Amino acid sequence: MSEEDQRSLLPHRVFLRIACAAGRAREESGRIGFQDMRAAAKEVRKRASFYCTSHASVSEEKQTREKRMESMGKREGTAQQYNGITEGVIWQQLLIFFFPILFGTFFQQLYNTADAMIVGKFVGKEALSAVGGTTGTLINLLVGFFVGVSSGAAVVVSQYYGARQEDYVRKAVHTAFCMALAGGVLFLVVGETMAPIALRAMGVPDEIMDYSVTYLRIYFAGIIVNLLYNMGAAILRAVGDSRRPLFFLIAACLTNIVLDLAFVVGLKMEVAGAALATILSQLISAVLVMATLIRSKECYRFNIKELKVDRMMLVKVVKIGLPAGLQSTMYSISNILIQANINSFGTDTIAAWAVYGKIDGLFWMTMDAMGISVTTFAGQNFGARKIDRLKRGTYVGIGMSTVITLVLGAVIWVLGGPLSSLFTSDPAVMELSGNIMHFLIPFWVTYICVNVYPCTLRGIGDAFVPMLLICFGTCVLRVAWVFIVTPFNPTLITTLVSYPLSWTVTSIAFIIYYYRFSPIRKLK
Repeated sequence: MSEEDQRSLLPHRVFLRIACAAGRAREESGRIGFQDMRAAAKEVRKRASFYCTSHASVSEEKQTREKRMESMGKREGTAQQYNGITEGVIWQQLLIFFFPILFGTFFQQLYNTADAMIVGKFVGKEALSAVGGTTGTLINLLVGFFVGVSSGAAVVVSQYYGARQEDYVRKAVHTAFCMALAGGVLFLVVGETMAPIALRAMGVPDEIMDYSVTYLRIYFAGIIVNLLYNMGAAILRAVGDSRRPLFFLIAACLTNIVLDLAFVVGLKMEVAGAALATILSQLISAVLVMATLIRSKECYRFNIKELKVDRMMLVKVVKIGLPAGLQSTMYSISNILIQANINSFGTDTIAAWAVYGKIDGLFWMTMDAMGISVTTFAGQNFGARKIDRLKRGTYVGIGMSTVITLVLGAVIWVLGGPLSSLFTSDPAVMELSGNIMHFLIPFWVTYICVNVYPCTLRGIGDAFVPMLLICFGTCVLRVAWVFIVTPFNPTLITTLVSYPLSWTVTSIAFIIYYYRFSPIRKLK
């Protein structure tokens, strides 16, 4: 019998003892015979025994019923009962989450990379400069802003999912998709009308202007499906599902390559064919991710009838996501200004920078994958109030990022030449791209802290100050260097120094903020 049952029977044991004592007293006083007292006591014991048995049966039945319900809950919602992100081995969970995101980001990068490779080989370096360099910078400006905002939705979803507040998860999901649709319409209008103006402001050479305008206008015609996919993938990753977005991207990427070959090589559509192939493949990934969310039985299921904006959720998403979006925008603006500076060195340098950008993307996709992993890990553990585990995840993320950066940097340093040949056969362009790689790769390690610390902070809802640090350190400082220092020595290397300088300064700033001033110090 349990301790609780024993406590519940205490009054009846007291009653039994009182009855026996009263019987003895009456027997001694002669008011009742000994036999009568014994019979009374026997009756009391009988009733007490009956109560004990009945109470124990009820208690056992209750316990059995509770165990049965618990077992049913485990069978019906295993994901709700065991969450590896909040309960498993940290480095294993980060790796399990990291690799699908990494491969997914890799295949996402292949959208534009495949375009650049095919047009560079079959159309020329002017088309390569347009597709691989200038247009990519402008696309990242707008799409990067939205992806940053969508990270706010992912953080909110991960926090509520970690806390197992299903109603709030549903509200956050549908509010997020309202934002995706509104953002798609806005970017469609802005992209179609402002593309030529932005390209001229960047000083794009006349020989690549037509290519650039054509690519951008076709790309932005299909921007809505791009944003729907990014938002849907962010939601799936927020709840710990990083595999299915990977599968969708693989399917879309393979489709993009096939269509690139068909439109550019087969139908001779040049840059227009590459852009059309990209948006059609993005449509496939959007359909797949939306179908997954619509058919899901979990709390993050998408239902068109529930598509509305919840004001509280909108405020939370914007509070976390807007700083990330502005941060991405500042990145893109600084890159646009640097691209404008690089454009002054001529077509060969533009093409070489575009080639390096595609190879350099291997590093950035690993950092992005680790950043998403750390953000999701921090968000869910913060929602589950596992603060020590949250903090340990930051250190593990830094260690893993360091190892990955060193290995990847060494590989690209050695294989930079062969990788450049995938995009162009022009000797001057290949030589310039190799020089850029050999200068910047050793400094990649200085960026690690800029990636991990703000992702942890964003996961707990601290997004504003990290945004300010990144905007000043990696954007303002970089642009100031290009426009103040570079004119005294107008060379490509002088321009490139802005990157390791900004990474180092920003890393130091984040180390100081994280350990001395951030809200994470007060979490226990």
